[in-house]
Amino acid sequence: MEKRELLYSGKAKSVFTTDNPDLMVLEFRNDTSAFDGKKMEQLDRKGLVNNKFNAFIMTKLSEAGIPTHFEKLLSDTDALVKRLDMIELECVVRNVAAGSLVRRLGVEEGIDLNPPTFELFLKNDALGDPMVNEYHARSFGWADDATLDKMKELTFKVNTVLKQLFLDGDMLLVDYKLEFGIFNGEVVLGDEFSPDGCRLWDKNTREKLDKDRFRQGLGGVVEAYEEVGRRIGVEF
Repeated sequence: MEKRELLYSGKAKSVFTTDNPDLMVLEFRNDTSAFDGKKMEQLDRKGLVNNKFNAFIMTKLSEAGIPTHFEKLLSDTDALVKRLDMIELECVVRNVAAGSLVRRLGVEEGIDLNPPTFELFLKNDALGDPMVNEYHARSFGWADDATLDKMKELTFKVNTVLKQLFLDGDMLLVDYKLEFGIFNGEVVLGDEFSPDGCRLWDKNTREKLDKDRFRQGLGGVVEAYEEVGRRIGVEF
């Protein structure tokens, strides 16, 4: 299915309409950004790697009974996805202390979190995606109780599936963010899942294999993404 009109262009992906109003084309670009766009670079092959990585993960989640927006791969950098009515919240699960949790609470990076934590953030670049709670979501009409419960349920189900998948590849799923939308009245996962939107560490060395390599200037960003993919069976 060919792309038609550009609907939205984000920091690393572009979304295009198709001749079917229920379907869109998601294009993964080589653009890489951090710190709300203050640091940006083009990384060769990144779009291809993230597109195929995401397709692999979405297939695994679908097989586990988790509804996703992913339909099929169209090319090295394009995927066909359902058009959702997106919810204005990001769901974050943390299995290990890292990133903003460490900065906010002054805890040591690398502490295992048992049980894992669940957090909500408002999707608002101008405000820096502030952390919110379920009361905020209900009061401001971002999501009702049933939607919040389903988002949380699916987010933790993703955790169960992917923690084991990455563990089988000798990696720790440290944390990740997910976005959801509504399709035909159903709450559906409407986000990509790639090393751009999660933290992954080598289980034995704790080497960072995710976007923190870009944020922290460690280099070898795409190579790390490819290594993660190879460990879990992604074919590039």
